[in-house]
Amino acid sequence: MLKGLGSLGDMAGMMKKAQEMQAKMAQMQEDMQNVIVEGVSGAGLVKATCTAKGELKGLDIDPSIFNSDDKEVVEDLILAAIKDAQTKAAEKAQEEMAKLTEGMGLPADMKLPF
Repeated sequence: MLKGLGSLGDMAGMMKKAQEMQAKMAQMQEDMQNVIVEGVSGAGLVKATCTAKGELKGLDIDPSIFNSDDKEVVEDLILAAIKDAQTKAAEKAQEEMAKLTEGMGLPADMKLPF
């Protein structure tokens, strides 16, 4: 396409790849809103669901854990389930980002966005 222009042709190709990557990243960010992960604690007594972007979407608590004497335990189980869901969300987002960078010929461990 721009063979006679030397490094200018390379720059045009790099710009095109950068634009493609930007569009794919924007699509991936949008898709992450639709990927749901679930975190659990207390052997499944508390479940938290969130998007792969980390937005908490739901909380399911087994009624058997409601005892006024165990208030702190219940709070800890809720926090643990939310943290588990957020960790899984971050892992899923990183996994999807790795797929995107690999498809563009970038190193798989490259951290994006910068």
